[in-house]
Amino acid sequence: MSNGLSNSLKLGVATTALVGVLAIGAITVGTLWPPTGESVGTIAPADRYRASQVSGADITLGDETVPQLMQTDAFELMVNDPSFRALARDPGFAALASNSEALVAMARDAQAFTALARDQASFAAMVRGADAAVAQSAVAQAANAEAFTAMAAHAGAFAALARHPEAFTAMARNGEAFGAYARDASAFAAAARDAGANVAMARDAQAFTALARDAAAMTALRADPQAFTALAANAEAFQALARDSAALTSMVRTAQAATADARIAQAANTQALTALAVNSQAFSQMATQPQAFTAMAAHAGAFAALARHPEAFTAMARNGEAFGAYARDASAFAAAARDAGANVAMARDAQAFTALARDAAAMTALRADPQAFTALAANAEAFQALARDAGAFTALASNTQAFTAMAANSQAFTALARDSAGLTAMAASAQAFQAQAALVRSSQAMDARAIAAISQNPGAFAAVSSNPQAFTALARDSQALTALATNAQAFTTLAREPGFMALAGSSAFAAMANDPGFARAIRE
Repeated sequence: MSNGLSNSLKLGVATTALVGVLAIGAITVGTLWPPTGESVGTIAPADRYRASQVSGADITLGDETVPQLMQTDAFELMVNDPSFRALARDPGFAALASNSEALVAMARDAQAFTALARDQASFAAMVRGADAAVAQSAVAQAANAEAFTAMAAHAGAFAALARHPEAFTAMARNGEAFGAYARDASAFAAAARDAGANVAMARDAQAFTALARDAAAMTALRADPQAFTALAANAEAFQALARDSAALTSMVRTAQAATADARIAQAANTQALTALAVNSQAFSQMATQPQAFTAMAAHAGAFAALARHPEAFTAMARNGEAFGAYARDASAFAAAARDAGANVAMARDAQAFTALARDAAAMTALRADPQAFTALAANAEAFQALARDAGAFTALASNTQAFTAMAANSQAFTALARDSAGLTAMAASAQAFQAQAALVRSSQAMDARAIAAISQNPGAFAAVSSNPQAFTALARDSQALTALATNAQAFTTLAREPGFMALAGSSAFAAMANDPGFARAIRE
């Protein structure tokens, strides 16, 4: 049956698409290879399928990339996979597959996204948060990052304050008034007990009195009085966030989650935390490929130099193995880049490589750490996976601030990279914090649904924020979300299959899913 299904699909779509191409212009069809740049494996023999007759009803004019995709190992595996067939038979599959960038991102956190798809309002709330986070100004993001770092570095003290949101909000509105208590936390307890007599507390006297009676909270503040210093030092940021008491309390929990892993908390210094929060989207994207992140962290100076030339960096990421030999002689790389048009691996982006070769500082950084080329080649698949989404990787590669920060805190980021799960969680928390802060700053009402969606699904939120445009389109497509929710088990199973990730990441996947011949054949 499986062979029959596979052949039926190929007869119904692949061959017919080629017939359409042949009708437009004469071409020779021998062996069909996958589209250039795709990382989907192939089964090489030209006789993967042959067809002598195709009915007119089956013919679909179009790009030859669809039949080429159907020659791959990934297609052969998936088309005979029960989970894939179950998902593909859903009437909403074509709509879901039409947004392949979002589909691949969701597969990395399948359980969270299938749960969110069951509550489309929560899904939409999360997407709104991502849009707000991406849109906010660099100044606002920097201020948010400082608040995030303060809360994460003094998690116990801020968690204690968050249990008394009215008092905490009052302190956040006027942080500078509480800085002096860093010298004597017991004085804060005394003042809170008689809050009516204290100018900074009188307006919320009852709330401060309740805080003073909370023995555990007072113990936490006495154990870390520098939390008062952090509050005062970032008074403007806290004041902006204090506009929404519920959101502020939720942000404390989000920041606390960033350092919940003891190993991560030990590795992350305040500079690394701030860098991560300022560039949360970039670091979240890096964290999706831990091997690539580890390589970049270990050779941060060299990769920071490459980041100043994103087009060349992207080309190198797509084909890392081609650059490994330069580890033996970085000067040879400079020479090749100067004459990039004559180099197979560089010719397509010759102008970008020539510009890189002219950057004396970048060449010095690469000569100082030629093992960066080895790291690139040794982790070629991870870098290729990062570069698969060209738009997202170009944005990442262009973020020189993130790479510069990583280079400035190389030891901390190298340590963080040793715990990929912890790093991913930290990056996701930082990104969720930025979104919560953005919603407060933009004066949008953050309802309970939005807070819950972002706080409970930081990994999913990080994925949404990495490509908000794709997810905005998906959030409007009820049929696609319904297909995901209805086939949650099948999707979760598929997400663990490399073949599905390879197939869904192909540029031809959406065209194949929308082909009438594919739809008919998969339902047979």
